[in-house]
Amino acid sequence: MSPAYLWLKVAHLIAVVLFLGNITTGLFWKAHADRSGDPRIIAHTLEGIIRSDRWFTVPGVLAILAGGFGAAATGGFPILGTGWILWSIVLFSISGLAFGFRVVPLQNRMAALARAGSDPGGFDHPTYQAWSRSWEIWGGIALLAPFAALGLMVLKPDLPAL
Repeated sequence: MSPAYLWLKVAHLIAVVLFLGNITTGLFWKAHADRSGDPRIIAHTLEGIIRSDRWFTVPGVLAILAGGFGAAATGGFPILGTGWILWSIVLFSISGLAFGFRVVPLQNRMAALARAGSDPGGFDHPTYQAWSRSWEIWGGIALLAPFAALGLMVLKPDLPAL
């Protein structure tokens, strides 16, 4: 393989590690904050998760795409004609849709609710818990889909392609 292919593959893998690490730790820190029951801690944690998504998740997506497509093109892999690449893209897209259309709006609403409920007795726990359960489901999809894509990328199974 060419040095360009290998460097693009390394860039792709580093981006995957940062991306998966960030979304995994986001789930951990939110669960940790939720156990406190303190809306100030919850708001602070959600604001940190939102910030880390801006700094790590979104740039990680761009780096994953650039490194992955670049490595595939440089390595001579037909992107839609290689099953494990095609299905990894499908899984990564499912993750992005879950994140963009469900996780992000829920994070923003939960953070606003927690900020507004910082006054004693002003936190709407039932609403927060309902949104939190939904966030956990969609966040799980946004997390498990790219982990499955990682498995496909490592194992390279013979899958149908276009």
